[in-house]
Amino acid sequence: MTTSAAEESGAHPRFAEALSELGLDDLHPRIRRFPDAARTAAEAAEAIGCELSEICKSLIFAADGVPVLVLMDGSSRVDLELVRRELGADKVTRARAELVRETTGYAIGGVPPFGHRTRTRVLADRSLLDHDTVWAAAGTPHTVFPMDPKTLIAHAGATLVDVREQIA
Repeated sequence: MTTSAAEESGAHPRFAEALSELGLDDLHPRIRRFPDAARTAAEAAEAIGCELSEICKSLIFAADGVPVLVLMDGSSRVDLELVRRELGADKVTRARAELVRETTGYAIGGVPPFGHRTRTRVLADRSLLDHDTVWAAAGTPHTVFPMDPKTLIAHAGATLVDVREQIA
């Protein structure tokens, strides 16, 4: 991939490099860049013009202090107790901004589902499979990319789980 392709797409350089390493250079023209940051799933869905559940959130948690990435649809919340049980951890908490950046190499609001600085365990909620296409951050709060969820989950090296908070 040429530097100009990454610059044109607006993808974070680390994420652009990850796309090349995965043989996904054809994804660059499909990356959308927004003039205003879309740090939340709701902002991204509005900017794209898709359903909130078609957004793939990449969320970092700490399971007994060890970072874990959870991929969740944009309209749902992660149930920390279900994550704790899935991982066999004593305690699961939301990661601090410093841990997110240290683990992934990206700031909160722009974390993509793969292409991180370090290798972490990845859980993907089954709700992502309810869609033909989901949209995820491309390394910045200004960029997103579309991908079919099965391919996204495979590239993320994720385990399919049910960790969505159930609404009573």
